[in-house]
Amino acid sequence: MKIKTKIPDFNLERHYELVKNNWIPLNEPRNVYSAIALSFPLMILNALITLGLLSIFTPLPLMLSDINSGSISISIDFRHLMALIILLLLHEALHLISIPGFWKSETTSFGITPVGGFIYSEESIPKWRHICITLAPFLVISIIIPMLLGFFNLLTQFFIVLILLNSMASSVDILNLILVATQVPKGSQITSNGPKTYWKSR
Repeated sequence: MKIKTKIPDFNLERHYELVKNNWIPLNEPRNVYSAIALSFPLMILNALITLGLLSIFTPLPLMLSDINSGSISISIDFRHLMALIILLLLHEALHLISIPGFWKSETTSFGITPVGGFIYSEESIPKWRHICITLAPFLVISIIIPMLLGFFNLLTQFFIVLILLNSMASSVDILNLILVATQVPKGSQITSNGPKTYWKSR
């Protein structure tokens, strides 16, 4: 496992090698910015799903409780900044630990970029495992944790904001899930070459 500052570049030699061995490129956005733009509707959908879950435990989301006389006061201090950093690291860590043998893989890496964190792996991963890797942060942070906090009456405005931020940030993951689910046959393997994804039937 390696730490990098950006997603590895597309490797043309690896592309030819993959295609030669019957790996098929996934039809997907050309870059991360296109993916973010395409995932915007999913960002709204994710937020609505999480808000619906939160409404089970609180009639009115606590993040709206500070609205007074039509004005909203927003303050960001060191505690909030650290919480955002921890949230980002936790999100990526949940992706990472879902990769089999990530700690000993020479082709698996993680890092932080101006548009968020990333996990990258050239390991050959089964489709079902890839789906688990993709969904892990959304399911854990925006579904399971809110349910636990709500059950124990620990939901606060601070936690709700973080949970919603993760939910919206997971929209690109959900887009990737949809692309894989609709294009990759059951039982296939998946790998990466820079920003490109490939699949191969067993």
